[in-house]
Amino acid sequence: MERDSFVANISKDLGVSPSQLAARKARVVSEGNEQLFRLNRNTGVLTAKESLDREEICPQSDTCTLFFKIFFDNPLQLIRGEVEIRDVNDNSPVFPEKEMVLEILETTPPGSRFPLQSARDKDMGINGLQNYSLGSNSHFSLVLGAGKDTVKYVELVLQRQLDREEQRELNLLLTATDGGSPPRLGTAQVRVVVLDANDNIPVFGREVYEVRLAENSPPGQLVLRVAAADPDEGSNGKVRYGFTQTPERSRQLFELNPDTGEIRVAGNLDFEEAKSHEMVVRATDGGGLSAHCKVQVEVLDVNDNAPEIALTSLTASIPEDAPPRTVVALFSVRDRDSGDNGRTECTIDGDSPFSLTPTFDNYYELRTNAALDRERTAEYNITVTAMDWGMMRLSSRESVFVQISDVNDNPPEFTQEIYTMSVTENNSPMLRIGSVNATDADTGKNAQVRYTLVQQEGKKQPEVSVNSENGDVYILRPLDYEDVRAFEVAVRAADSGSPPLSAQALLRVIVRDENDNAPVVLYPSPDNRAAAGELVPRWAPTGYLVAKVVAVDADAGQNAWLSYELAKATEPALFRVGLHSGEVRTARPVAERDTPRQRLVVLVRDRGQPPRSATVTLGIVLVDGFSEAHLRVREEAPAAEPDGPLTLYLIASLACVSALFLATAVATVVAKVRQARRSEAETLPTFPQAATESDAGSLPRYVYDVCFAAGTVNSEFRFLRPLFPCFPAGLPPGPAPGSAAPGTAGLHQPGLLRSGLGSLDRQLHPAHRGKRSLRCEGMELRKREEPLSGRVVALILVLCVSGMRTETARYSVPEEAERGSFVANIAKDLGLTGGELSARKARLVPEGEKQYLQLNQHTGDLVVREQMDREELCGQSEPCLLRFEVLLESPLQSFRAEVSLTDINDHAPMFLNKEIVLKIPETAMPETRFLLESAQDPDVGNNSLQHYSISSNEYFHIYTRRRSDGRRYPELVLDRALDREQQAEVAFSVTAVDGGSPPRSGTALIRVVVLDINDNIPVFSRSLYKVHVLENSSQDTLVVAVSASDLDSGKNGEIAYSIVQNSVENHQTFKINSETGEIRIKKPVDYEETKTYEIDVQATDGGGLSAHCKVEVQVEDVNDNAPEVIITSLTSTLSEAAPPNTVVALFNLRDRDSGDNGRTSCELAGEQPFSITLLAADAYALVTSEALDREQAAEYNVTVRARDEGSPALSVSKTLFVRLLDVNDNAPTFTQTIYTMVLSENEPAGTSLGRLNATDADAGKNALVRYALEQPSSKGHPVESFVSVDAETGIVRALRPLDYEEVRAFEVEVRAADGGSPPLSAQALLRVLVRDENDNAPVVLYPSPDSSATAGELVPRWAPAGYLVAKVVAVDADAGQNAWLSYELAKATEPGLFRVGLHSGEVRTARAVAERDAPRQRLVVLVRDRGQPPRTATVTIGIALVREFSDAFLQLNHGTESKRQQQPQVAEEELLTTYLIASLGCVSSLFLLSVLAFSAAKLCHARLRPRPSPPSARCYAHGDFPTDDVDASRTGTLSPAYHYEANLTSASGRSEFQFLKPGLPSPTRSAEAGAGKQEESLCWSQPAGERGAEKGSSDLPFAQPLDCPAGRRVHA
Repeated sequence: MERDSFVANISKDLGVSPSQLAARKARVVSEGNEQLFRLNRNTGVLTAKESLDREEICPQSDTCTLFFKIFFDNPLQLIRGEVEIRDVNDNSPVFPEKEMVLEILETTPPGSRFPLQSARDKDMGINGLQNYSLGSNSHFSLVLGAGKDTVKYVELVLQRQLDREEQRELNLLLTATDGGSPPRLGTAQVRVVVLDANDNIPVFGREVYEVRLAENSPPGQLVLRVAAADPDEGSNGKVRYGFTQTPERSRQLFELNPDTGEIRVAGNLDFEEAKSHEMVVRATDGGGLSAHCKVQVEVLDVNDNAPEIALTSLTASIPEDAPPRTVVALFSVRDRDSGDNGRTECTIDGDSPFSLTPTFDNYYELRTNAALDRERTAEYNITVTAMDWGMMRLSSRESVFVQISDVNDNPPEFTQEIYTMSVTENNSPMLRIGSVNATDADTGKNAQVRYTLVQQEGKKQPEVSVNSENGDVYILRPLDYEDVRAFEVAVRAADSGSPPLSAQALLRVIVRDENDNAPVVLYPSPDNRAAAGELVPRWAPTGYLVAKVVAVDADAGQNAWLSYELAKATEPALFRVGLHSGEVRTARPVAERDTPRQRLVVLVRDRGQPPRSATVTLGIVLVDGFSEAHLRVREEAPAAEPDGPLTLYLIASLACVSALFLATAVATVVAKVRQARRSEAETLPTFPQAATESDAGSLPRYVYDVCFAAGTVNSEFRFLRPLFPCFPAGLPPGPAPGSAAPGTAGLHQPGLLRSGLGSLDRQLHPAHRGKRSLRCEGMELRKREEPLSGRVVALILVLCVSGMRTETARYSVPEEAERGSFVANIAKDLGLTGGELSARKARLVPEGEKQYLQLNQHTGDLVVREQMDREELCGQSEPCLLRFEVLLESPLQSFRAEVSLTDINDHAPMFLNKEIVLKIPETAMPETRFLLESAQDPDVGNNSLQHYSISSNEYFHIYTRRRSDGRRYPELVLDRALDREQQAEVAFSVTAVDGGSPPRSGTALIRVVVLDINDNIPVFSRSLYKVHVLENSSQDTLVVAVSASDLDSGKNGEIAYSIVQNSVENHQTFKINSETGEIRIKKPVDYEETKTYEIDVQATDGGGLSAHCKVEVQVEDVNDNAPEVIITSLTSTLSEAAPPNTVVALFNLRDRDSGDNGRTSCELAGEQPFSITLLAADAYALVTSEALDREQAAEYNVTVRARDEGSPALSVSKTLFVRLLDVNDNAPTFTQTIYTMVLSENEPAGTSLGRLNATDADAGKNALVRYALEQPSSKGHPVESFVSVDAETGIVRALRPLDYEEVRAFEVEVRAADGGSPPLSAQALLRVLVRDENDNAPVVLYPSPDSSATAGELVPRWAPAGYLVAKVVAVDADAGQNAWLSYELAKATEPGLFRVGLHSGEVRTARAVAERDAPRQRLVVLVRDRGQPPRTATVTIGIALVREFSDAFLQLNHGTESKRQQQPQVAEEELLTTYLIASLGCVSSLFLLSVLAFSAAKLCHARLRPRPSPPSARCYAHGDFPTDDVDASRTGTLSPAYHYEANLTSASGRSEFQFLKPGLPSPTRSAEAGAGKQEESLCWSQPAGERGAEKGSSDLPFAQPLDCPAGRRVHA
């Protein structure tokens, strides 16, 4: 039916006019969820809302009826109606598949039935499916049937026997026709496939396949493909291939594809293992028939085996003095290949002193061909290469490691011929000064070097020792440069060989001088008094020679270079001293003003590190003549008179200054010492290595470079040991050579001194400068050549049989011989005795890796070492040979031999399978042959397998056949036809027998399974199965299990179940297990959809025969459907003023279950103002039951609960949402009746005071509240100008600032009105309180601020304490605590005379007035309120202290004049105060700046202090003293060999020498100095640039080198 098609005229059928339909709001409601009809209220016509399809609305139903309801309002009325949908022939029959395929055996008997799939037609009744028809054919016909539900099905019946050879396939046309007018039809194609029967055996293309295959073919390579054809089809024509009668080794090497017949390589083919393989291939079809063919594979040899090198004898170590042609190793080369692939040649790689000598049968000797030297090459890794002659030549390498043993043929060699070492004098005992080193080219014990000193006869024991292990050189005791300046000693290095070899070297030790002697002044004598000095005439010109200071130094080199300086003089500018000559000359002409007596202090300093010095005092008398000088000398004795009080003052001043200076120095020293303890470690200075000579003066001129290290604590010369003079022999005024003082012995050895200093002098000569190395000629170390007698190892082997071929000795022994079994006597065969065998170290060398035989060297017997299994060693090869060589030494000789293992019958024939199963169809013809699996016998010859036999039976006999390789295999021959029904299986045994004595045999069981043919159809136990099942049963629930049996066996007896003749719905709902026949639910069944199912089940065996049965399934209803609440009409919004019984909603109840499960009832959940009214069957109305109030409940969720009467009962709830519309029935309500708000005075306009709040219970516009002021004024005040109210929010704001003093509070009424119609309103009172702020300062009423302070109060001088002088009266316009006032005395001329009452303001005397009080008093009274912040006011009160009131008037009169006089005085006082403050600020700033400057200076001094610097080229490091000594004895008159010691300041700002004690030598202390006692210098801290002076010392300028770091202390 199309859309909008006419259904009926409701107005006409009900007798209601269309106007009444519209007035009563008639409407149509369908029972289902979908509205199918539409009612036109104007015409009353009922039309289809959508297109109606009966097959879609009511599938599989004979009748299709649609129910609907018509609702009327005013009054409520319900009328039920129904519409029947009639069927039309609009659907054709349809087959589930357009093509149906049937597979039927050609042996199927006529009359067999084959069900076909039925066609489906959606139409019902006469329009449904009525008939089937089949196209014309000669083999099949149709049979129609009808099920319980009148559904027609069709079966195909075989009328004539099928023949696959005549026709393989039949195509039939099946037509289904319905009963409509005109009729509709549907077609399907039925294709019948004729299945073949197994009546043909496979046939191979050839009986024998021959193929050649190269060894080492890769796995997977195709060998060949065998092919067998079978005319049958399907499984009967499908041929599968397999190996039979094939050895296990061949099965491992080849694999056969059972489907394609391809034979491929599976293992590693080895020509050397087997040269050919023979296999039998069996082809079997699906019916069990089989055929056989042979495959012969010939393996071709390829060059796949590299030569094998086997070392027979090896001498791992030979001496380096071995002669040429010494045999090192003996080895053999073998190649397992054949022909040219097995021919080999052997070479040595590289250039080495070895060669190969072939002997016989691929044996080689490795010999030396040149002299060996271990020192050149200690070991050889000789690579021997063996290569075959194949097309692709293969080679192998073997490394022979030969180690050359050492012979002591190399003496030790020193790295230097002469070792020069230096040591500083006064060294510590056992000081290491260096080491000597000698190497030996030998190794091991021959290379162990030990060092010794060579003792020289008649010479003193040297002062050194040498460590025998490592060659370290040590000084045994301290040396004195003045005693010994250099010495030489010979060192020997010897190895540990036998005999030992040795070498010598010269060790030269040079003693370096240290500055340990201070200069000694020879002239003038230190003992002479300075008064008896030189005489200088006053007419002496500039340069006049006054005297010459002569000093010597016992040290040498720069330590003895002396310089002279004028340390102190009475007239410093009158005289000068020659720096190097010591000559004292006048620096200018002598003047008359010069003092007649002059005193000079001359400082003599050496250049040592640290420098040492001495001083001498010269007395000079300036005379006009020599007589004058003598008179002055005589008059020199009287003592000096004191200078009187001036001296006392000078002493006192000096003591004060010295005490102050000493205190400062001590403090500074303490600070420096603390700082020095925290400083880094001191670095040592370096000495310059060159000196500059000068020819000026009588003594040589020297230039001294002194380097002082940073951080030196002491800055003075300190003489801590006696300065004993050390004179060389022959120098005046020295003692005789025989009376040399101790410590000067070294200067009396002219030979040693001359030889040592002479060489050093040459090094200092300009022509030799820079040459530091010493060269020795005429000395040559040569390699010693010693005879090698007794050192040659007896390893020379003589080949006695060179150029001859030996015959191979052959022996035999049975396999499995016990250990120790005798094989042969080698000694007898070789013509040697047992002693000769033992002496020549006879041994066996097998070809393989394992030694099976053993040679007794004493008897010459060859015996079995281990049991040998011929089958394990050689397999099926014949003969089985073990080859070996007999090797003799001294001389080397080799014999070839082989042992043949003879077979014994130690293995019985064995079948691979103990049970052999043959499947033979019962249709097999007699004389048919069946190949059996062969037995395996590892033995060979007569001991191998010979024939087969079987046990007695009535069906088979056996025939033994022989292959081309001699192996035998069995064939089973059928004697008569098999019958599976008589005997399903035949079993008998087969026996394989070998030819041994006694013979051995092996048996296996043959089980012949007779294959059945399909001659029986399946049979069901029942033709109809009836079963009941509950709806909603879970998936896989078992419905029923059908069962059918077949008398056939195997595949023909295997039954497969399937569902046929069913609709699509049955296929979707049920499934069947094809093996067990169990029918299970595929998806849940629904009683409401289908109440009965009819299923056709087919059972088919493996041969294609089938049978059928029917299964009828009845579905039982369960209460599985809850009632449905269908809302047909709903008023979702309802006015709260609606009267009771107002209809809110219309709904229907429906339950799809039947019986009690489908009966329903409904109710409302909860207490609500609604009720349910029954209108008709299953039609209900929801109405109001009482008055509604939206303010109490604005909306309702009405729950309608429907329940059925099933067991268990099911229920459903439906919630209807009803919202009430508001009516303006509530006026606004203020939250408070009176609102009190507080506003601080002086608040700006717009300040928010608070918020009014009124609520309205209504909603929407009815609840919209607006605010307004009700009264415009209150109590005469203009309130509308004070505050305003926001109409929307109710916020109250101030319109202008208020003054508490003007308005303290006001009230106003506020109205709140809603937006309803008519509007409702409410009123409230707003009270505003103004809060006071402290905005007014106190105002003094008395005394008046305008009155003059001079016109004040009069107080008599007799007034006691507490006398009321006056009262200050003040007021404050504020209120509260802001107006609370307090009084206090701010200022007074006499603060302790008056007091002011805190709260009263009364001014009273605090004490009695005294006479000393000023007559005029001035008081300043402060008045303060209690506000926040507080405000104040002041008032000045003038008070006159009078005796009488007349005095007061006089004072008042003179008050103005006195005030004028006081103003300058006050100004002066203020100016003085300003000066004092400024002075205090300046003094404080100056003190602060001084502290900061002192701190900054200290900080900068600490940061800028020079840090230790690394030694430079000009500085001294430990052990770096110059080795170039200077002998200055040839220049000048005195030797410069003196010793100095000096200490200098740390970071000194000036470079001066300071003498803290006299530097004159002491004879008493000289002896102590000669004994070699030394003292270490004392160090203390002293500030830079500060010098401490002792009595008799003076300052003398000293030039400090620019390139040396200053501030370090030097210790010599």
